[in-house]
Amino acid sequence: MILGAAGLAAYNFWDANRAKEAAQQVSEQLIEKIDENVKSDETAAPYMDPNTPMPVEEIDGYDYIGILEIPSEELSLPVMAEWDYARLKISPCRFVGSYYADDLVICAHNFDRHLGRLLSIDIGVDVYFTNVEGLTIHYIVTNRETVEPTAVEQMIENTGNSETSLLDWDLTLFTCNLGGQTRCAVRCSRVEDAQGTAK
Repeated sequence: MILGAAGLAAYNFWDANRAKEAAQQVSEQLIEKIDENVKSDETAAPYMDPNTPMPVEEIDGYDYIGILEIPSEELSLPVMAEWDYARLKISPCRFVGSYYADDLVICAHNFDRHLGRLLSIDIGVDVYFTNVEGLTIHYIVTNRETVEPTAVEQMIENTGNSETSLLDWDLTLFTCNLGGQTRCAVRCSRVEDAQGTAK
């Protein structure tokens, strides 16, 4: 049993490092593409029509919608346009929603260099999302709650019974809590108008 536990720990450590390196490589390529889009004046307008399709950039066969940054946690992560378990091994993914409609939900594994740090993130922390055209949206963390894996409506629509789950939000980040039996959902509100420039 001790050898089995040690083997599992070693695998988890390896997998977390692999995920960190995969996300970092994609981030570097995505930042280059964003810089190119900004220089060519393809930046999105500050006004955001909720019905506008989100632009994407393809890297290694996957579509990405932008980069998620949490400066206090020293995190800068690419975000894929769609999610599945294979994609989650590379980077955080859009679960549902859109930054144009202020209902974007992003999911990721709880690797330390993905969204594992959400489990202890402070209320009031700044979060930034920069789309592939250089449009940066500033959010602030307003709430952190525990959600059951089956409570999909509560995750994406805030229809839970608790007072905190009924708070309005513009962005949700979620990952598994330790043990994987529940989800940690971090709610964020947009605090200023989007800026049509890359960070």
